[in-house]
Amino acid sequence: MEIPDTSFRRRLLIESLTLLAADAQSQAAWLDRHGVVTDEIALDFAHAFGMAEALVDAGQLGRDVLPELREIDAVLSAMSGAENADRWTRDALTVDEGWSQTRRLARRVLVAELGEWQQPLPEISVIR
Repeated sequence: MEIPDTSFRRRLLIESLTLLAADAQSQAAWLDRHGVVTDEIALDFAHAFGMAEALVDAGQLGRDVLPELREIDAVLSAMSGAENADRWTRDALTVDEGWSQTRRLARRVLVAELGEWQQPLPEISVIR
């Protein structure tokens, strides 16, 4: 089954993983450069993750990376909620185990899909 714009959808997923895989300092600098808050990193992944199964079906993503993608989603979901507000600060990017875990998982997916995890951080347009 071919879905429209699969290369675009794959790019969105890869870009969200690239941001998750980046070291904490690079993530914080990216947030500052684009004037967005930390949860944007997770929201970008959540939007892209919703397309993962369709990308696998279209042959644009390896089925073997789905467990890691699901684990990233589970970790970020577990970090959500008002009681976890401290996990969504810039400082948390450096010290929180959830961010470290998603970083490791995202790197594994990028290596599986691209052969290496270090990629240029994506540019975004923020509509205000």
